[in-house]
Amino acid sequence: MRKMALDYGEVRVGIAFSDLLNIIANGYETYTRKGLQQDIEYLANLAKEKEVDTIILGLPINMDGTEGERAIATRDFGELLFKRTNLPIKYLDERLTSASAERMLIEADMRREKRKQVIDKVSATIILQNYLDMYSK
Repeated sequence: MRKMALDYGEVRVGIAFSDLLNIIANGYETYTRKGLQQDIEYLANLAKEKEVDTIILGLPINMDGTEGERAIATRDFGELLFKRTNLPIKYLDERLTSASAERMLIEADMRREKRKQVIDKVSATIILQNYLDMYSK
């Protein structure tokens, strides 16, 4: 079974999946949100199609370690996704993930317009790889 990671945002959701051995994270897509119910359905169907056993959500913790409105919104989204999929939802601190993704894309000499299209997918991939490195056997 695979793991699925999400970099949840107000406009887009970055999506990544692990390989079947849960060793390597692979970016899948940057999904443009269409509405809460449509988003939940899309992600639930994708999790089923890809045979996912766990969903990892990047949790936007403030730099001082507190949880603000974005973290609360992410947890609320995770609860809805759990109710729809009945899959375990794990939260992983995503501080500096977007900055790391941006730096990687700049180093790859990717133009700003293209970076905007893929940064959420890259962020989800970093979140998932961090999770796999910490928790996989």
